[in-house]
Amino acid sequence: MSTPRAGSRRDKARAELSKGGPGRLGVEYQGRTPYGPRLAIEAFRLENGLRVLILEDHSAPVAAFHTWFRVGSRHERPGKTGLAHLLEHLMFNEFDGLPAGEFDRRMEQAGAETNAATWVDWTYYYEHVPSSQLGMVIQLEAKRMGLLLLRDDLVRSELEVVANERRYRVDDDVDGAVNERLYALAYERHGYHNPTIGWMEDIQGLTRADCEEFYRTYYAPNNATVVIAGSVDELRVIRQMASAYAYLRPAELPVEDKRPELPQLAQRSETVHKPTATDKLALGYHSPALGDVDHAPLTLLCDVLFGGRASRVYQAMVQQSETALDARGWLGTFEDPGLLEVQLTAREGHQAEEMLASLDAELSKVVREPITEEELERAKARAELGLVRGMETCGGKAEQIAFFDVVVGDPAGAMERLNRYRRVTRGDMLRTARRYLRPEMRTVLTVKPADAAAGATEEAR
Repeated sequence: MSTPRAGSRRDKARAELSKGGPGRLGVEYQGRTPYGPRLAIEAFRLENGLRVLILEDHSAPVAAFHTWFRVGSRHERPGKTGLAHLLEHLMFNEFDGLPAGEFDRRMEQAGAETNAATWVDWTYYYEHVPSSQLGMVIQLEAKRMGLLLLRDDLVRSELEVVANERRYRVDDDVDGAVNERLYALAYERHGYHNPTIGWMEDIQGLTRADCEEFYRTYYAPNNATVVIAGSVDELRVIRQMASAYAYLRPAELPVEDKRPELPQLAQRSETVHKPTATDKLALGYHSPALGDVDHAPLTLLCDVLFGGRASRVYQAMVQQSETALDARGWLGTFEDPGLLEVQLTAREGHQAEEMLASLDAELSKVVREPITEEELERAKARAELGLVRGMETCGGKAEQIAFFDVVVGDPAGAMERLNRYRRVTRGDMLRTARRYLRPEMRTVLTVKPADAAAGATEEAR
């Protein structure tokens, strides 16, 4: 008599789970996706719509629990900006059966690392814990998804915290204020126009009713993905999830009122005065979404231009001509078309106009002629190293799985990203340079020292 294979036992257990049971949701098994040479993601969906992705990795006795909601600042209505970020703060306060502060106390007692983040496309919460504490995390996170208590005094308190955060990170910070203004200029229609932290006048006008409506609308199981990675047992974990989340019901998610950005046909420019020692430049080139075929080659081209001290722009402007103190570039990883951001800081005695001319000279070279094979291989190596380093821990793996699942709909998107990098050619990078590094597709924000503005005013008088 032959012994049943482990795979067949799992199949039977999954089939049994699909039937549900007392106090437990039915579970749909959605398949297995390879994740590197030795790991795999097992995908499930509960009856209430919650997507659950499990990655067994027994290399260390720890586990990561990530809850990602498909809501960010781009989903907010005019006049109500900052709600997604405010909810992130409120989610660490009081919920039914657990007074304010108790969630953090229990997590700390369990030896957990916990935090959250909000951005344009998503909001997420995570815990990294010893595997033995995962059951406790599941129970608390299930309550937090549906039983948050929002009282007027708590909302008022967090509104003041958020307003002070905005003052510190934006109003009183040159780089924060410049970046906010850059996106506000570059986007006229799309939700990326608004800052994730919210406009101050909107923050000061938010109410408990606004928070409750936002929470009930978007913090629903059918708008979330939970990723569990680490030293766990797949079947035990999915049973715990089906039981803990059984009380939650799906929400009727609103159709997003998305307004695609129209093609930019002329450069947009603005000059501002800030308390900075020398001139600064912030530029934003309209660029492809993360899932677009052009995103990988443009990422590598950005690295050739701005990636470290060996990059072209750093060598030309910081090391050789010494017009700039610093030169940085970053390509947005957004669900919709984003920006390739460039930040330049002038060396004393040099002006923003001089930096812009030097930058344009370097960009024109990658538009005219292909980069070298050596530059391509270095950029590929740096991109691959950065992506792989982000997956060294179970927390890193959980974050990458959830991020790519939410933004591009592929939980193994990080692995596909590696493959895309490896397939990029010099011709791909020449094509993307010519397509995206065009002056008419950019926004240029020039930052002049505030004392220069004061001096000009005094001279005019």
